[in-house]
Amino acid sequence: MNEVTRIPVGGDQPYDVLVGRDLLDALPGLLPGADRAAVLYAAPLKGLADAVADRLRAAGVEALTIEVPDAEGGKRIEVAADCWDRLGAAGFTRTDVVVGVGGGAVTDLAGFVAACWLRGVRWVPVATSLLGMVDAAVGGKTGVNTAAGKNLVGAFHPPVGVLADLATLDTLPPADLAAGLAEVVKCGFIADPVILDLVEWDPAAAVDPTGPVCRELIERAIRVKADVVSGDLRESGLREVLNYGHTLAHAIEKVEGYRWRHGDAVAVGLVYAGALARLAGRLDEATAARHRSAVAALGLPTGYAADAWPDLLAAMRVDKKARGSRLRFVVLDGLARPAILDGPDDDLLHAAYREVSA
Repeated sequence: MNEVTRIPVGGDQPYDVLVGRDLLDALPGLLPGADRAAVLYAAPLKGLADAVADRLRAAGVEALTIEVPDAEGGKRIEVAADCWDRLGAAGFTRTDVVVGVGGGAVTDLAGFVAACWLRGVRWVPVATSLLGMVDAAVGGKTGVNTAAGKNLVGAFHPPVGVLADLATLDTLPPADLAAGLAEVVKCGFIADPVILDLVEWDPAAAVDPTGPVCRELIERAIRVKADVVSGDLRESGLREVLNYGHTLAHAIEKVEGYRWRHGDAVAVGLVYAGALARLAGRLDEATAARHRSAVAALGLPTGYAADAWPDLLAAMRVDKKARGSRLRFVVLDGLARPAILDGPDDDLLHAAYREVSA
């Protein structure tokens, strides 16, 4: 029997994240009253997108499939504009919906398209990557990248439900699955240390999408994010802790032209955040060192090019967490005790980076 876990996300517009296998039959029930649905997908997932469209049509919903560029190449305003043109040509109204089938990049784009069309229509992410399940699809943050940086243009627009179909992970490349676990490890450091225990006890089980350990890690990470965003949709306070490790990670992605996997960049960002907190006198040596060992156990990178520091620092200064000319970093004052380091000295930032220089 296929067990489905429902994880509630609260706030002004509550919804559930459904975790299980073969969940497409649950999709029409999330979209009452819809006449049309736009199904956004990247080429590698055409088969699943067609299955989603067929399921919607069987439920009496007209389905329009829209192929978008794969990965971060799809998170561009030009791609969103093309999607809006397609919605307009199809006569989409306020009662119609957008469905994003794919990983974090596709669901970010789909949510942004939905947020802007007619100033907001319903949408559902069908997350097909581990990263999408635990991060991008939950919380209502949508957006696209620009030349200035990652996710600097976007909107807060919660979905009406999320499908985290574990069966889609069975064919996910191992490197992509491991990269998604970087966001899971992040949740372990900021809120749920049992996640770290599970990863460290059996890293092989953590990256086995068919086993119970991987599912438990996914559900625990979703619960961490659900708890945080339920109390802070628009990142006005508590939600900022979810950016742990992301200030450097986003800078790496920008310097790399978004060719690095997001999770790989987050892995390096986590090691950096641990070093920064230790050097600032905020975090003990053992917990700081655990950042490196936890991501290394999953085969994720722990360092980046030493000569990239000037470009990385410049990129961090336009990070959306900055306040004017002052950088802000989420750090730890202890395991599962996230806090803010506001305006650290450049020498301290560079010293921490030297500890992750490859």
